[in-house]
Amino acid sequence: MNLENYFPVLLFLLVALFFGVFSLFLGRFLAPHRPDSEKLSPYECGFAPFENARMKFDVRFYLIAILFILFDLETAFLFPWAAAMRDLGWQAFVAVMVFLAELVAGFWYLWKKGALNWE
Repeated sequence: MNLENYFPVLLFLLVALFFGVFSLFLGRFLAPHRPDSEKLSPYECGFAPFENARMKFDVRFYLIAILFILFDLETAFLFPWAAAMRDLGWQAFVAVMVFLAELVAGFWYLWKKGALNWE
């Protein structure tokens, strides 16, 4: 195994690590640090928080977030297919149409179950 081929990757990682650590230290030592009560106060959506910071979030928040990530990732699979559509042929077109049908069926199921309602 020839390790000389991996030297540029190692060099890139070392330079990136050095730049990141150097930037953090430089910002820590050169940036002004004058905290006051206004800066140190808790802040939530433009007004002072009205509950304890340790309160539990509603499960629906996590469900919506997970569903967003799920559907976002599924639609991200469409971009490579669209870029290579002419080279793939009809079999790939049928496979993507099945994929989209499953995606729409899942979305319809979640909509009917009320998983997307925030009330």
